[in-house]
Amino acid sequence: MEPFTRIEQHFAASIAAKQHTLEAMGPRIVQAAEHLAERLKQGGKILVCGNGGSAADAQHFVAELVNRFEIERPGLAAIALTTDSSTLTSIANDYAFEQIFARQVRALGRPGDVLLAISTSGNSPNVLAAMDAARELGLSTIILTGRDGGWMAQQLGRDDIELRVGATATARIQEVHILIIHCLCDLVDWLLFARGSS
Repeated sequence: MEPFTRIEQHFAASIAAKQHTLEAMGPRIVQAAEHLAERLKQGGKILVCGNGGSAADAQHFVAELVNRFEIERPGLAAIALTTDSSTLTSIANDYAFEQIFARQVRALGRPGDVLLAISTSGNSPNVLAAMDAARELGLSTIILTGRDGGWMAQQLGRDDIELRVGATATARIQEVHILIIHCLCDLVDWLLFARGSS
């Protein structure tokens, strides 16, 4: 196979995954953005976690909220639970790697906050533990998953929201996750700051 053909196949698969996810999840993405905007408006914050590429996505999302996305506006309250190496390694060392996010959720989370949990497989044990902690504290949860949603999809509460990518390849799921994150950022900004403008 020629190198350019391989690239064409990646682009085609990415476009197909995005189109399928839009058709299946479009209204739910709007619902998630509305939920995030409402919680932020009421003084809540967003806690975000994930592993590997999903950790990078967590940090990316928080950077867009705390700093800005595409419009000038005040910073929004969000914390990536993936960034503090001293906290992460002390929890992993003293307790277990499965607790690196859950212990932070218990320390930082308050009722009215939102946990945004990211996992391409939906089966990450430490993200599942964070969801448990969020439920115990009365936080709502939004999950970004792929494939069949994994254990995370089965652990959702009545008011939680799943945004599942219609793909099985990890790379395609990650590509759509970042698009969903940008959609959430754009809609949160529009709902909180730009809706009444022309």
